[in-house]
Amino acid sequence: MSDLLKLLLVEDDELFRLGLATCLRQEPKIELVLEAADGETAIDLVNQQTVDVAILDLLLPGLNGLETCQQLQKSHPKLPILVLTSHPDQDIVFKMIEAGAKGYCCKGIDAEKLILAIRSLSVGATWWDRNASEQISTALGRIDRTSPLIEEFQLTKRELEVLALITEGRTNQQIAGVLFITTGTVRVHVHAILQKLNVSDRTQAAIVALQRKLIP
Repeated sequence: MSDLLKLLLVEDDELFRLGLATCLRQEPKIELVLEAADGETAIDLVNQQTVDVAILDLLLPGLNGLETCQQLQKSHPKLPILVLTSHPDQDIVFKMIEAGAKGYCCKGIDAEKLILAIRSLSVGATWWDRNASEQISTALGRIDRTSPLIEEFQLTKRELEVLALITEGRTNQQIAGVLFITTGTVRVHVHAILQKLNVSDRTQAAIVALQRKLIP
């Protein structure tokens, strides 16, 4: 991946899309290469040109945001998708996670945090804003607690610190900076965490951490 992040913006509200596009274009090393007002157009565009991150509105004409996310992930499984919404809903949050979205935030998010979310997704991290994290926790509270999950994770203090930063959407490099360790050490901790939680990726680790209240 080059230093220049190429983005797809999918938003049917023309005025909001224009404002967000203007904001994104002012950011260095970010290029908004594709814009779409509906899911079908977005899918066609991504099939023609590669992008690094897709920013996807939930309420779209025709294919809704959930269906668009599912189709994009089916044809482009490595494309990180950041979901935008005006009205967070716990059922939708959970469905978007299952559909493969790597980030979720409300449209009122600060520009600085939005850029951080985009950059986090571009390097393989996840990003859930506070509202989404609360919705995830609430949704997971409805899951049968007798499901076969590991009861004793045996995480070390350092692994819990890394896990807490993972749930904030931090990249390995950012975690290394916060904890004053090398990125290689972070990768070792992340691998150990995934093994102990019996999950395959960071998003699932964050969900289990919230479900089991492993972190504050």
